[in-house]
Amino acid sequence: MSDVPPTLTAAITAGGQSRRFGTDKAAALLHGRPLLTHVAGALAAFPERVLVAPPGRYALPGWRAVPDTRPGEGPLAGLEAALAAAPPGWVAFVGVDLPGLTPAYWAALVAASAGVPPGVLSVQALDDSGRAQPLGALYHTALRPRVTALLDAGERRLRQAAPPEAVRTVDLVPLGLSPDLLRNVNTPTDLEQLMESKR
Repeated sequence: MSDVPPTLTAAITAGGQSRRFGTDKAAALLHGRPLLTHVAGALAAFPERVLVAPPGRYALPGWRAVPDTRPGEGPLAGLEAALAAAPPGWVAFVGVDLPGLTPAYWAALVAASAGVPPGVLSVQALDDSGRAQPLGALYHTALRPRVTALLDAGERRLRQAAPPEAVRTVDLVPLGLSPDLLRNVNTPTDLEQLMESKR
């Protein structure tokens, strides 16, 4: 991805407890490289890069580590921390769960964010069932007050971060991209299946 606007920030949330995975998911190896490294590689072109994680847990050159301000409260809390750490503009927000995303995937979302009406505050890809995916998506920093209010009210679902009318969706297939890029790694079995599919 080239000519990335300087107002774009990449943010990875890696502060989860990996309950279903059993061990530190970010450090799990896919073809000899940690999942965190795979995810970060797809975002290398972004001028600003933020890692939301416990202080000192990971070393990721070129990324600025910021703490999760609500540890254990899920990806919506990670998004709040990312939006607070980013300069005004769009934030590409993803977890270590999505190691299949590519620079071309992010370029498609960035292109879709160009020239959107003021009310559009998130750009999300459609999965293979046609559902918008809130992880591996763009969020505007203008959403931060809403996200904070949601968390204060007890909401933990990332899907609630932006109201439906504020979401622009991207169909990957006409762009030559497969929705399979959005395969989520939650368990060791998911990781094994992903490795098998890429052999």
